[in-house]
Amino acid sequence: MVLHARTKPSMHLTLVQDWFPILIGALVGVGTGMAAVGFNETLLLVERWSHRLHLGEVGGPGIAWVILTPVVGMFLTGLLVHLIASDAKGHGVPQVMESLIKRGGVMTLRTGIVKALVSILTVGSGGSGGTEGPIVQIGAVAGSVVGQRMRVDRQLLMTLVGCGSAAGISSIFNAPIAGVFFVLEILLRDLSIKTFAPIVVSSVFSAVTTQALLGRNVAIFTIDRALERAQFTLMELPSFLLLGAVSGLVAVGFNRSLHLMEDVFDRIRVHAVIKPAIGALVLGGLGIATVYLSRWCGAEGEARHVPAVYGNGYSLIRTLLEPSTYAGDGGGPLPIITLFLLALLVLKVLATSFTLASGGSGGVFAPSLALGAVSGAIVGHGLEMLNLTPGGSTPATYALVGMAAVLAGSMHAPLTAMLLLFELTRNFYVILPIMLAAILATSVSQLLDRDSIYTAKLRRAGVLLGGSRDLTLLRKIAVSSVVRTPLPSEPIYASDPLSKLITLHANYNVPDFPVVDQSGQYMGMVTGADMRTALIDREAVPLLLVAELLRPDLPTIAVDESLDSVMEKFALYEVASLCLLDPASPGRPLALISRAKVMKRYREALEQD
Repeated sequence: MVLHARTKPSMHLTLVQDWFPILIGALVGVGTGMAAVGFNETLLLVERWSHRLHLGEVGGPGIAWVILTPVVGMFLTGLLVHLIASDAKGHGVPQVMESLIKRGGVMTLRTGIVKALVSILTVGSGGSGGTEGPIVQIGAVAGSVVGQRMRVDRQLLMTLVGCGSAAGISSIFNAPIAGVFFVLEILLRDLSIKTFAPIVVSSVFSAVTTQALLGRNVAIFTIDRALERAQFTLMELPSFLLLGAVSGLVAVGFNRSLHLMEDVFDRIRVHAVIKPAIGALVLGGLGIATVYLSRWCGAEGEARHVPAVYGNGYSLIRTLLEPSTYAGDGGGPLPIITLFLLALLVLKVLATSFTLASGGSGGVFAPSLALGAVSGAIVGHGLEMLNLTPGGSTPATYALVGMAAVLAGSMHAPLTAMLLLFELTRNFYVILPIMLAAILATSVSQLLDRDSIYTAKLRRAGVLLGGSRDLTLLRKIAVSSVVRTPLPSEPIYASDPLSKLITLHANYNVPDFPVVDQSGQYMGMVTGADMRTALIDREAVPLLLVAELLRPDLPTIAVDESLDSVMEKFALYEVASLCLLDPASPGRPLALISRAKVMKRYREALEQD
């Protein structure tokens, strides 16, 4: 009966520990879904007003507003970022990654609010950017704030940041599966069930919340019936291999253009508030060039007034996914001429680069998808002109596959790109060619550039990152190669007074102290953080014993352990050092291994690799 009475609370505690992250993940998913809907609807409202100005329906000649709307929107963006939250500029995902690496996922509510406002101003006024990067950061902030309010540990806080990020992708694209794999492939790179389960739940709850609020559950990009009936054949294999290689090159060009422009704007010696407006002036020039180029090619409708390079590019993508668009040189809503598409490709790359590098706020998902659609259309149209496309295939097919390929090459995340395109179109036909092109595009991109569009920004800021090979690298490094902190020659027992540790700390400059029993076996540790807390009440120090500050829960390290295991222990326990045991005398402390020395050894290995 006694055993039963003791086991029952333990089982209850285990259930609470297992379900608590999932319940919080669901809460974060619902909150992020609601925030995403509000964000997107407000953005659409601002975008509609901008289009009315461009069309000349209000405010005088529309061509003047092509320049004025982005200048006003991005000037206000620069002002808000400078005055309130400097980390709200850019495309969002690198900022989330930096928070996870440097601060364990700690983010402020102010950042999320400002990020939403400046993204609406930038993209809504015509800035070339997407909504997914901002909503990823907004969702990450939601997860972080909830975790901080509930005082969760570091590991769960990082998981909740992942929950919010996945929920953001899930909501904005109505793509819960892609949201999950985006976080696992790019942000956290952790497939453990403790991380996976809350993220899945959060992504699902976000999608359901969004669908309930909007009252619809439809694909963002619908596929023409002709494409739905098409079949991937062996004859098309060389064509999609070519598209994959071209998409990889386009992705590299896009990434390098963005980073080059960032360097240029970093060197411009003007006030930070003015830089986005300068970028917007250049963007306005590109917008006018696009409008006149469209008119020269015989474009009809909004394309004669609203630059195709502005905003997220969804209208451009929808046009390129229509097979009827390619019926003759001038048919359809957009004139499909190879030279025009090439010009559009360059203009979109430059528009996005100037928008984001100057300090505007927007994501790179949507521009990557638009660039992929244009690249695919160029390849498909070229093959069609040479009579090299099999029956049933049109340039629209290649535009569809190109979307995933450029996205995969830009992010170095082929799995996310494959799943996202499937969820955006909900068409099984796209899977096989997309898998082929996405993998090849990623391979070409990685061959030419070590970093993705996200990790390059962090590496340039001094945050060292590894690629997918990091875990393998860590497993190759033994803890014996890490510099150790020697222990005091005098053993420390649980019955010793705390004043003894204070004296030893002053003499040996050791931050933490292993405690042993009378036979010299490890019992636990007294950490420097706990000692500093005890010293707040100095009058009580002479009365305290080591046993009162002893932490028997802290794990030890073996000499033959690899760094991946050691880093996992440090991730679970917020301490500066852990005890290294002597292999010659099992159970006896040998030295201290500090978190800082482990990270230093890791950085050295990354640089050598």
